[in-house]
Amino acid sequence: MGLKSTALKSLNAFPRAEEHLTQKTTSGAAVTICGLVLMLTLFIHELSFQLSTVIVHEMSVDVKRGQKLPIVINMTFPALPCAVLSLDAIDMSGKHEVDLDTNIWKIRVNKDGYILGSEYVSDLVEGEHTTDVAKEEAAAKKAMEDAGHIHHESHGEDAHGHFHEHKMMGDPQKVVKQIKKALEEREGCRIFGVLDVERVAGNFHISMHGLSIFVAQQVYASASDVNVSHVIHDLSFGPKYPGLHNPLDGTERILRDESGTFKYFLKIVPTEYSYLNGIVMPTNQFSVTEYFMSAKVYERNWPAVYFVYDLSPIAVNVREERRHIGHFFTRICAVLGGTFAVTGMLDRWVYRLVEFVSNSNKGKSVMR
Repeated sequence: MGLKSTALKSLNAFPRAEEHLTQKTTSGAAVTICGLVLMLTLFIHELSFQLSTVIVHEMSVDVKRGQKLPIVINMTFPALPCAVLSLDAIDMSGKHEVDLDTNIWKIRVNKDGYILGSEYVSDLVEGEHTTDVAKEEAAAKKAMEDAGHIHHESHGEDAHGHFHEHKMMGDPQKVVKQIKKALEEREGCRIFGVLDVERVAGNFHISMHGLSIFVAQQVYASASDVNVSHVIHDLSFGPKYPGLHNPLDGTERILRDESGTFKYFLKIVPTEYSYLNGIVMPTNQFSVTEYFMSAKVYERNWPAVYFVYDLSPIAVNVREERRHIGHFFTRICAVLGGTFAVTGMLDRWVYRLVEFVSNSNKGKSVMR
């Protein structure tokens, strides 16, 4: 039994000296306090690091089908009144593919940005209607086509006659007077809302296409007189998740002495964000390339702001995770053990330095 006990004690990695052989010093106490403070600081840092959320990004092929693409719009046009602006959305097939329940608000603002009034505009984009009101709109459209008052705009492969329900539709002369009055008073417009379009390539644009050619030519002498300066407060394709940055938010494009058409080419990346509680939020990210084309006096096309978008076939999955508890204990052991070893070395060095200084002082006293 005694041999077994002796052999077991030989494996002890922590031999202890007898009490009368140990010496406690003031320098050792100071080093111990510094070590404890360092250990506590590092422990708190590691704990906060463990409790923080890890964001993991994964890519996969987008296999979604038959879902809508939400477009959140919030823009201000400081140089164009609401009576002039209209919103249109076209997909790659050339048809208007927008949910008829989509709502768009237009708010009149003055030159200082203060609200003057608002008008609610529902279903700005032309679609298939079956109601009696829709039939009346179709009849009005045909009458205006016969009169030559429909403005046709060509954009790439999409050439369409745009017709919109306009709040100021009526006597053209009256409409012209009201628009000119708004321009003289430097009235602007803020337009915002949500469009639900099909998940295919297309474009939406804000322009003067809602006006007839007669009204537009009475208000503006040429296309170069139309100022489409704008501020993009918010442009997104779904809800925002933590860390998401939409590159066009806060964009200002103010034209001083020229006019022209702005085109934003967007590449939309389908994204899903998974929270720690298991909730999955579908949304979209996008990148953007901007292009500006100056308007010429002889041009017939009115300046506009186009957003041409296409969808990426690659989807991104963003997931929140917690770090494994085993990693936390491993790091804590490394921090505490490393700090203990470093402070032990520091204590020995300080002790030897104090002993050296004390012996040097004693030697000088003896010589004297």
